[in-house]
Amino acid sequence: MPTRNTDLPVNPCVTGICCSHPASALLRQIMLLACLSMAAAFVPVRAQSTTAPVQPQASLRYDIPAGTLDQALNHFAADAGITLSIDGALTADKHSSGLSGSYSVPDGLKALLAGTGLEAVATLDSGYVIRPATAATITTSGTVLPTVTVAGHRAAIDEAPPLYKGGQVGSGARMGVLGNTAVMDTPFSVTSYSAQVIENNQARSVADIAAMDPSVRMSSARSNINEDLTMRGFAVSSADFALNGLFGLTPYWRAPLESIERVEVIKGPSAALFGMAPGSSVGGVINLVPKRAGDAPLMRITAGITSNSLFGGHADIGGRFGPDNVFGARLNVMHRGGNTTIDGQSTYQSLGSLGLDFRQRSLRASLDLLWQQERINNVVRQFQLSPGLTAVPRVPDNTTAYPGFGWTDGRNISWLFKAEYDISQAVTAYASYGMRKLNWGAIAANPVLLNTAGDYSYAGGWQRMPVRTQSLEAGVRSVFATGPVSHSTALGFTWLDQSQELGFYTGLPPGISNLYTGQLFSTPSIAGINNPTRPYLDTQLTSVVLADTMSFLNERLLASFGLRYQKVEGQSYNFATGVASGPRYDKSAITPVVGIVFKLRPSLSLYASYIEGLSKGDTAPISAAITNPGEILSPYKSKQKEIGVKFDQGNFMTTLSLFELTRPSAGISGTTFGVFGEQRNRGVEATIAGEVVRGVRVLGGASYIDAVLSKSVSAMLKGNKAIGVPEWQANLGAEWDVGFLPGLTLTGRMVYTAKTFVDATNTLKIPDWVRVDAGVRYAARIVSRPVMFRLNVENLLDKDYFGAATAGYLFIGTPRTINFSASIDL
Repeated sequence: MPTRNTDLPVNPCVTGICCSHPASALLRQIMLLACLSMAAAFVPVRAQSTTAPVQPQASLRYDIPAGTLDQALNHFAADAGITLSIDGALTADKHSSGLSGSYSVPDGLKALLAGTGLEAVATLDSGYVIRPATAATITTSGTVLPTVTVAGHRAAIDEAPPLYKGGQVGSGARMGVLGNTAVMDTPFSVTSYSAQVIENNQARSVADIAAMDPSVRMSSARSNINEDLTMRGFAVSSADFALNGLFGLTPYWRAPLESIERVEVIKGPSAALFGMAPGSSVGGVINLVPKRAGDAPLMRITAGITSNSLFGGHADIGGRFGPDNVFGARLNVMHRGGNTTIDGQSTYQSLGSLGLDFRQRSLRASLDLLWQQERINNVVRQFQLSPGLTAVPRVPDNTTAYPGFGWTDGRNISWLFKAEYDISQAVTAYASYGMRKLNWGAIAANPVLLNTAGDYSYAGGWQRMPVRTQSLEAGVRSVFATGPVSHSTALGFTWLDQSQELGFYTGLPPGISNLYTGQLFSTPSIAGINNPTRPYLDTQLTSVVLADTMSFLNERLLASFGLRYQKVEGQSYNFATGVASGPRYDKSAITPVVGIVFKLRPSLSLYASYIEGLSKGDTAPISAAITNPGEILSPYKSKQKEIGVKFDQGNFMTTLSLFELTRPSAGISGTTFGVFGEQRNRGVEATIAGEVVRGVRVLGGASYIDAVLSKSVSAMLKGNKAIGVPEWQANLGAEWDVGFLPGLTLTGRMVYTAKTFVDATNTLKIPDWVRVDAGVRYAARIVSRPVMFRLNVENLLDKDYFGAATAGYLFIGTPRTINFSASIDL
C-alpha cells in the first residue's frame, strides 16, 4: 500500500486494448462511420489554420520572439497569412527585437523593419516585397520612421511565452526566480509543451507528455494510484509538480491537462530557481501553466472515446470583457468514465477549473480555481522483487490485472492567486498565495515477484491520507543599467507548509497468484473497520533568493547568478498513535545557480551552467549498534554541471547538451550513520522541435546516460549501474500535413528504451523495448464552424514490455490504446 515519504511501495496500473476484445469491433465501426461521414459531408480546410488571411488594415495580436530578422519576418508572414518576398542578402546578419501587440499588416511590417534601412512594399497580388528603404521613409539618422500605434498590455511574469514555429512548443518557459526566459537565452535544457500538442495527442495527464521527451520516462504504470516520472535518471514525484511556478498546489497523485496551457519541463535540480520541492525531487521540474482567456472568444466542445469503452466530454470556454478587455475568464469542465482494457478495471475522472485574470498597464492579477476527482476500480500495482529472484520472468500480457482487486479514490481542491504591480517602468512587485486540499483513500496490495515462473505474493491494505498545503511567493524584480551592462534583478521569498495525516489498516487477507493466469479477486470488505487518520508528517520550507542576469555586448553575452537560502523544518509522527517520532527536523542550506549564454549569432547560442538541488536529510536509526542514533543529517545537495549549444533555424530549434548530475545518499559505515553514497549520472542529450520542411513537424530527441554508483558503503556496489536508468532513450514524433487533401494530418511516434538494471547488484535486468504510436486528424467545417477529428493509437503493435522505477519496482507497459475524439468551436 503506497504512501509518500515512507519505505512502503507505490504501486502502478495500466490501460489499453486487445484487438480481439468484442468492444474493439464496435470502436472500429464507429471510427469507420466517422471517416465516411467526413469524406461525404464536410468541406475540408487546411489543418494549419481555420481562419482567413488577415486583411491589410485589420489588427491582429502578434507575439513574435526576438531573433534574426529573417525569422521574425517569416513568423509574421505565417501568422498574418500573407506572401512576403525577401532577398536574403538584404536581411543577412540583421536582428529583430520581436513584436508584441496588435497591429495591422502594414504597421506590423514597419515595426519589424524599424532601424534596418528596409521597407515593405505591397504588390499587386496582395503580398509584400522587402526592399531598401527610399529617402522619403528614412530620417537623417538612417532609421525607418516607426509610425505605429501599439494596443497591447505588458506581459505578465507568469504569462506563457509565444509559441514556436509549428505550435508544438513554446519559445520560452518560466525559469523560477529568473522569470519567463526565451529558450535561446536560458542556460539550461528546457522544453515547454503547448496546449496544441496536448490536444492533438489527446493527452490526459503528464504521463502522455513523458512520451515526447527523450530524458523523461514514466516510473509507474499509467493507471496506477500515482503517476511519477524519472528525469535524467532521477525520480520526480507527481506531488512535486509546480502550478504556475509554485510547488504543492497541483493534484497530488495525477495532474490532468484539460485546464493547462503549457507543460514546462526543466531538466536538472532547481532548488536555486524554484526553491526546494516538498518531496525532495531533484531530477527536474514539471511546471504546469494554466489556461488564460485570449482576445478572441472561445467555446470548444469535445467528445471522445478511449478503448475499451471509456467515454468522455470536455468543454473549454473563455473570453474577455470590460474596458479594453481588462477582465478574462477561462472555464474548463471534463468528465470521462467507463471500462479500460485492463481485465476488470474501470475508471472515472472529473475536472472543473476556472481561470480569472485582470490586466492593466501597471497591475496584473489572476485567480485559478481547480477541482479534480478520480476513482479507479481494480488498481493495477507494480511489483517488488523478492531477494531470492534469480532473473526477471518474461513479461505477461499487458491487459493482465494483478492482483486484480481494490480501488483508489481521491479528491483535490486547489486555488492560486497571483498579482504584480509595476511600481515604475523599471521595478515590479509580485506576490502569490495558494492552497490545496487532498482527501484520498485506497484498498490495494503490494505484489512481490517470487520466481521466474511468475508467482507473486500480495498483502491487502486500506489506506487513507488527507494532505493540506499552503504555498506563498513574493518579491521584487527590477531592470537597470550600470554603464554598458544591463541588469535584470530579482529578490524573492517563498514559504510552503504541508501537513499529512495517515490511516493504515493492514489486516486484509494476503494471497498468492501468478502473472500468467490473470486471476481476479473480490475486493475485501472494509465494513465496520475503524481506520482513523492521525498526524504523519509536517513540512515547512522557507527560502530567500537573490538573482541577477547581466547583459553584455549588446545582449550577446548573458550571465546569470543567484543564491537561495533554504530552511527546512519538519516533524514525523507514528501514524498508529499520532505521537512525534524523533526530534523535529530543522536544517538550512545555501544553493547557488550560475549560468552563461553566449550568442555567436542570434540563431546560435553556447551555454554553460552550474546549479544545486536540495533533498531532506535522513535521520539515523535508533540503534545501539551505531554511535549517532537519532542524528538528523543536513539537507543533501545534488549538483548539476551542464554545457550545451542551441541552434534556432527559424523553423526548427535544436539543443545539444552534456551534463553531470550527482546526488548523495546515506548509509551505515562501520558504526556511523552518514552520507557515504553517491549516484552520478553523466549524459548527452539532443532535442529537436519545429517545422523541418513546410507541412512536416518533428518533436523529440535522444539521450545517453551513464548512471553509476560512484560512492557506496559496500565496495561490491561501487561502480555498478544505477537502478532503473537505461543508458539509451529516444523519442521521435512527426506530423505531416497531407498536401493533396487539405485538412488531413498524419502523425507517428517511436519511443525506445534500452535494457535496464533493476537491482543494485546488477544481476536482474529487463530487456529494451520499442513502442510505436500513430494517429490521424482532420480539420473541417460544419455550417461554418471549425471541427477537428482526432484518432490516436498508443502502442500500435501492442508490444508487451516492462517498465522500471528507480526504487527497483517493475510495472507492465500500456497496452494498445485507441483514442478518438471530435471537437467543435461554437
